[in-house]
Amino acid sequence: MKKAFKDEIDYPRDPELYIYGRYRNPNVVAAENMIMKLEESQWSLLTQSGLAAIDTALSIFHVKENTGKWLFFSEIYGGTNHFIDKVLTKRRGIDIVRFTPDVEKYSLEKFEKLLKDANPSVVFFEAISNPMLIAINAEEFIKLAKKQGAIVMVDNTFATPFLWKPLKSNADIVIHSVTKYLAGHGNISAGVLSGNNPDYLKAAIEYRKLVGHMLSPDDAARLCDQLKTFELRMDKHCKNAFTLAKFLNNHKAIEKVLFPGLKSHPTHTEANGLFNGKGYGAIITFDIAGSSNHEKSKRCNSFIEAVKDNIPLVPTLGDADTILMPIEPVWGDKFPYPGMIRLSVGIEDVEFLCNVLGNALDSVI
Repeated sequence: MKKAFKDEIDYPRDPELYIYGRYRNPNVVAAENMIMKLEESQWSLLTQSGLAAIDTALSIFHVKENTGKWLFFSEIYGGTNHFIDKVLTKRRGIDIVRFTPDVEKYSLEKFEKLLKDANPSVVFFEAISNPMLIAINAEEFIKLAKKQGAIVMVDNTFATPFLWKPLKSNADIVIHSVTKYLAGHGNISAGVLSGNNPDYLKAAIEYRKLVGHMLSPDDAARLCDQLKTFELRMDKHCKNAFTLAKFLNNHKAIEKVLFPGLKSHPTHTEANGLFNGKGYGAIITFDIAGSSNHEKSKRCNSFIEAVKDNIPLVPTLGDADTILMPIEPVWGDKFPYPGMIRLSVGIEDVEFLCNVLGNALDSVI
């Protein structure tokens, strides 16, 4: 009789792993193979959510083997920041350092100095921040972190492998909330981490199995179908967002548009260099004009009401449908901007979207 598990796993084709749903199943392997091709990685491991992927990635290492500080860029997903505070720091006792931008941009020089001062064993960042869309010269940041000997993890949910593949820039692990653009239809919850180091894979498989982060077979089967249209969808997402950003930037009811594709954005040069002009993502953050915060808040609420039949308020992003989220109710302690809205641009007809947004903006001023 063969052993149920072997010391060396022929990932991901070993049928001996298909003995228990929480350990492995063929539908998940099929979807992982598709993501491996997108990432050009040696392995990809699916989980039940984006935060589960972050948890798995950050739980690969034994704390005693990584006694140095772990460095996180401050402008990352709020759930990740809560995980850092409530789990890594409070429960696991890991020494955390945060690297903050200089208002609207991260400084490569200050990062290099912090690396030398803190000597972190892990560095974690996002290529485009949420919701202010700060893009970084990621390849240079990775180069400096690796030179210092750090393990580099990148949450690439906003950029996706359509625009940039962090592993090709020498990152160690790339993470996605698959719920967003990889699945793209708002009907599954999933996450993924990918890499090339087989030791990281073994540790991640073990952790996923023990804590129950396995993606369901049904969601994996649905994801396989959704991944078939990923590049087509992302191309449309990016083109629509670029068109809408220019449209909003010229509307009299808008005070400010944040979109890395606009030359006015503080990190346009960084985004253009990293993505080679292929696109700039599909998120636009814009500020409705007003003479006071009260007026901005009132106009923001009126705008949301005016577009709700076509662009609903939904607390996520990356769907095929365009959706929005006001900034202040979610990030008010950090970004107290009552007229500001994050727009997740979908793949609808862009002229239709311009008309919907334009008519709503005309009605609030």
